[in-house]
Amino acid sequence: QTHLVESGGGLVQPGGSLRLSCATPFSDWEFYGRAWYRQAPGQQRELVATLSDRDDAKYVASVEGRFTISRDVDRLTVYLQMENVKPEDTAVYYCNLHPERLRVPWGPGTQVTVAS
Repeated sequence: QTHLVESGGGLVQPGGSLRLSCATPFSDWEFYGRAWYRQAPGQQRELVATLSDRDDAKYVASVEGRFTISRDVDRLTVYLQMENVKPEDTAVYYCNLHPERLRVPWGPGTQVTVAS
């Protein structure tokens, strides 16, 4: 069973914007934190942003000031708003529960490609 489903990826030009979504059907998970990860071709999966159960957000340095992680009012959908994207942001983006000890099987991810 798919626990988390990512969507919203696509092709975007450098400097553009994109909003990714991470949805779950499990209502109990509204109380859990969430995290966004990404994996570029040939690279290991890396943590991009986290949102705690108290909605405290943290970001990796490379996206600080450009990406924003947030939660919908139903607290089941989490977003990653990407601004001023760069070619190095190209990757498959995944979401999961946070902290790491709560992780569930990975979803399919959503591809983000930043190119002219």
